Amino acid sequence: MKPINDRVVVKPAQAEEKTQGGIIIPDTAKEKPQRGEVVAVGPGKDGNAMTVKAGDIVLYGKYAGQELQYQSQDYLIMREDDILVILEGSE
Repeated sequence: MKPINDRVVVKPAQAEEKTQGGIIIPDTAKEKPQRGEVVAVGPGKDGNAMTVKAGDIVLYGKYAGQELQYQSQDYLIMREDDILVILEGSE
């Protein structure tokens, strides 16, 4: 996949299976992850370079992006503006 303009393709992290206390979370109660790995980045828009790059681990808004299934994998396509933070250590 090759996104255009300021779009970013993110592979969402897996939803948590257990709480920190060890309680198993049923599928119906799992929240959508708001963390993922950037897998592809567009060239930017209006001459502005992109801040994120492939391999970065990012946090994004709860309702950010368009869900997409490609080659049996789930992805999100979103604007770079929907990304809230690049987690340290992923740079």
